[in-house]
Amino acid sequence: MSALAITPVNIPPTPDAGTYVADGRPDSAAEFRECHALLEAHELEKWGNLDRCPTLPENMEYWRGSEYEERHLFIARRGADTVGTCSVTLPVRENTSTAGINVLVSAAHRRQGWGRRLLEHAEAVAMAHGRSSLDGYCELPAEKLEGAVRLVPAKSGAGGLPADDASVAFAAAAGYELEQVERASRLTLPVPADHLQELESKALLRADGYALVAWADKCPERLVTEYAILRNRMSTDVPTAGLDWEAEDWDAARVRHEERANSRGGVQVQVAAALQERTGQLVAYTVLTWRPGVPACIIQQDTLVTAEHRGKKLGLLTKAANLRAAQERWPAARSVLTWNAVENRHMLAINISLGFKLAGYEGEWQKRLG
Repeated sequence: MSALAITPVNIPPTPDAGTYVADGRPDSAAEFRECHALLEAHELEKWGNLDRCPTLPENMEYWRGSEYEERHLFIARRGADTVGTCSVTLPVRENTSTAGINVLVSAAHRRQGWGRRLLEHAEAVAMAHGRSSLDGYCELPAEKLEGAVRLVPAKSGAGGLPADDASVAFAAAAGYELEQVERASRLTLPVPADHLQELESKALLRADGYALVAWADKCPERLVTEYAILRNRMSTDVPTAGLDWEAEDWDAARVRHEERANSRGGVQVQVAAALQERTGQLVAYTVLTWRPGVPACIIQQDTLVTAEHRGKKLGLLTKAANLRAAQERWPAARSVLTWNAVENRHMLAINISLGFKLAGYEGEWQKRLG
């Protein structure tokens, strides 16, 4: 029996850079493509589509890391067989005691103990970088909860995941605690124009004193500082249950860095925001993204209304306006995927009013060391 070899994957400059090195081991581009193929196979097995899966250019851009987060990807082999991957992400500006951990085992090598070996490797890398709070997540189709005999409850007190699911059992056995459950929802497109108009009209009755602003891909220079403030608030104002997470330090430079990364990864972005006319401050925003490699699906990213401006229907107003713009910009899209904490009843109600339906669940797990 060959020993398990876990080695770092170097991120290539382009997806097709090179073929093989002299010793027969795949070069960085081939290894990265292999890691990506494992991820795609996992997504197709679980969901039957690649809607949630990053495209190859998007994934490559992500794993290059940045001045804001260090990222490490590893591949595991037994001889010529690829067993799986593991990864560690390390914030470097804030949350410097935390690490993101992920493990993926190929279908042919599951239930043989390799997942635990990969997890131990990732945890060792995190601890070597001085991290004491480890975070991970798993996604499950909605039908997994139907008829579940026993649920592992979220520590937040809202929702739970089936105890007999393999990923749930794996995380719990490794000492991770389920801190939060998020609901995944899907909206079928196109949304009828009259329905969007009706929702916007109702929202405008409550949104006196606010103006809508919008942009594609790049925030206008006059708004970028205000937008950075909202991005900072996003990391603290939304429900995070008991997750060990500090406010992210956003400024204009960080916004521009993200925009450049999106462009390099082939990700298109549509933003709608609400501006308080009296102060000129941005007080709400919502973000949709689209990838040409997955043309039928739009991903709903952040949505935030700052605490002091809630109750004005600004969440509904910005979301409806952004959906209208997205449908015009990306006519090939047939659905939108979004996630929100189960306990975030207000945002869930907005999504339901727009037409979103249950599509799955995501568990946010945490393990504190020492």
